[in-house]
Amino acid sequence: MITLPPEALEALTLSLRVSVVATLASLLPAIWIARLLAQGQFRGRGLLDAVVHLPLVLPPVVTGYALLLLFSRSGPFGAVLEPLGLGLAFRWTGAALAAAIMALPLMVRAIRLSIEAVDPKLEEAAATLGASPRKVWWTITFPLTVPGILAGVTLGFAKAFGEFGATITFVASIPGETRTLPSAIYAFLQVPGGEAPLRGLVAVAVVVAIGAVILSNWLARRVAQRVAGR
Repeated sequence: MITLPPEALEALTLSLRVSVVATLASLLPAIWIARLLAQGQFRGRGLLDAVVHLPLVLPPVVTGYALLLLFSRSGPFGAVLEPLGLGLAFRWTGAALAAAIMALPLMVRAIRLSIEAVDPKLEEAAATLGASPRKVWWTITFPLTVPGILAGVTLGFAKAFGEFGATITFVASIPGETRTLPSAIYAFLQVPGGEAPLRGLVAVAVVVAIGAVILSNWLARRVAQRVAGR
C-alpha cells in the first residue's frame, strides 16, 4: 500500500485539481480547432496547425517563460488581470493555464483524427436530405467523434497531470499553492530522506500514466469499430 506524507498528498490533490481544470478548459477550444483543421478550407490553415502544435516541439521552459512575460504583473495581460484579483503568475490557476496549453495539442490531434475518420458519404447523404451544416455536425459527425473526443480528453488529462517544465517556470513550486505532483517529485529529490514519499509519488504518476494510455488505446479502438460499423 502506498503511504504519502501530508505534503505529498497536498501536491497530489493539487495536481488532480489542476489537471481537471486544464482539461475542461481545453476541451471546447480543442474541438473547435480540430474541426477547423479537419474540415476547414482557409488561408492560414497550415499556420494554425503549426501554432497549435508548437508547445509539443518547444522546450516546456520556453512556453512557461512566454506565459510569465505575458501574465506577470508587468506583462500585457497580467497588468489587466492583477488589479482585478485574477492574476495567474505564481498561482494554481496559472498552473492550470500552463497545463492546458501543453495538453491542447494532444487533444486537438486525437479529435482531429477522429473527425477525419468519419465517412464523408454519411455527411453528404445528410446534406442531400436537406440537413444544414450545423445539423450534419450534431447528428452525424459529432456522435461518431465522441470516442475520439474522450480519447483526447484522456491524453490531455495525462499530459496536464505530468506537466513540469512550463508549470514550474510560470508559477514556481510554492507548497500548498503551485507545487504539483511533478514539482513535488523534484523537490523530494533535493532533500535528504525524501526517498519514501518520492517512491510513492512516482508510483502514483506511473499508475495514472499507464491507466491513461490504456484507456486512450481502448477508446481509439472503439472509434475504429464504430466508424466501421462493427
